[in-house]
Amino acid sequence: MSSHKHQHERHDHHHHNQTAVPIKAAILTMSDKGSRGEREDKSGQVIREILEGIGADITLYDVIPDEKDIIIERLNKWKDKVNLILTTGGTGVAPRDVTPEATRAVIEKELPGYAEAMRMESLRFTPRAMGTRAVAGVAGQCLIVNLPGSPKAVEECLRVILPAIPHTIEVIQGKVDECARK
Repeated sequence: MSSHKHQHERHDHHHHNQTAVPIKAAILTMSDKGSRGEREDKSGQVIREILEGIGADITLYDVIPDEKDIIIERLNKWKDKVNLILTTGGTGVAPRDVTPEATRAVIEKELPGYAEAMRMESLRFTPRAMGTRAVAGVAGQCLIVNLPGSPKAVEECLRVILPAIPHTIEVIQGKVDECARK
């Protein structure tokens, strides 16, 4: 008897795994030690598990050093191959933390709401969240989001922004109108 109600289920908010645009994702980990094989990339693994949970297709993955030029080159190379790049690491205030600067060099439009939502979530656990500088934005038809470096923080932050990602990708690609315009 409930066959007709299925059409209305997606109306209020998207189910994570029912997006009109398939998510093709890339995971880029910034870690000097990781790039030398001295540290296991646990944060990248957390991202992979969460993305696979929503049915995303992870087509690219790498661990590179905290070098601005290398990060810019990689983001530029990947942005036309996927519609979502999630980075992890390099968003703090240490001298080698250059991920936000590299991301800003690649994106055309910044999406501060993503970074604000992640910082608000992290502030519930530690005042140190105020010292993070994660950036999110649009490069071509790709959404790029900087996640923190620690596996625990990656999970907290990614879960907060996850519900917004499919819709953002659809809008970037011109598949739907912005809700505000309807």
